Amino acid sequence: MQSWTLKSLVLCNEMNLNTIAGHFGINSKFKWMDPLILHDATLNGILQGGEDKWVYLYHFGSLVFINLEYHEIMDVINYIKNIDPTLKNNTPNDYIDEYKIEVDEKYEYALYNDLMTSHEYHDYYLDILPLVLAKSTSLKKIETDTDKLLDNIEDIINYLDTGKFNMSDREIAKTSAKVLRFKYNTISYLMLLDKPRSAWNNENIETFYEQIISLFELNDRYKKITNKTEVLQDITDVFTSLTHEKRGTRLEIMVILLIAVELIISLIQFSSKF
Repeated sequence: MQSWTLKSLVLCNEMNLNTIAGHFGINSKFKWMDPLILHDATLNGILQGGEDKWVYLYHFGSLVFINLEYHEIMDVINYIKNIDPTLKNNTPNDYIDEYKIEVDEKYEYALYNDLMTSHEYHDYYLDILPLVLAKSTSLKKIETDTDKLLDNIEDIINYLDTGKFNMSDREIAKTSAKVLRFKYNTISYLMLLDKPRSAWNNENIETFYEQIISLFELNDRYKKITNKTEVLQDITDVFTSLTHEKRGTRLEIMVILLIAVELIISLIQFSSKF
């Protein structure tokens, strides 16, 4: 029986694969969907015995480790952080996905929540599964961050119920930027709506890809994120309107006060003549 254990985690929002690849003598220019794959000789310089082990690095900041133990994963991460100084302050987070592939003649092809079985091996298994797993893990981080932002905004709404509103323009701008970042990350960074190139050219790969993204519910999760970000955007638009109205009210009060002061000065000047 052959088996592969996959673990995916998020290290950062964006990774410069060309810089990391150059360190290993790999001169290919990586496109957005292309992973940098470390295997055999490239891993032997980091681990003791890199055979039957793979590390997939993706532009959108996720890494997928195949057949690596926890201490080996940490060794690889620390090594990569030394290659790219921009990653030094990044630490792996709690957004982790795991999956396992088992191939044996006695098995039937089947997909489960944490296991895939098959009676024969196809190369595209280790092309599609790491990609979808990496996207799922990054999406999990976006989902958690979105929920945290919703909780923070709920606190503001509760405060608004008291008839008070003290959110500054800077805070509104930062909140709006976070909402836009969620939208940008899911569409442009993760390319959740895009199929890998191999799936366009091979019907079997396309079918397998559709099955895997359905298993991880990527499309449904994407729709939920989209709906949440739309709600967040509507709320921030309301906050912006309230801020503008508050500023307009202040200006009106200032104008009234200036007129009142001018009237008082005029009355004083008029009374002084008598």
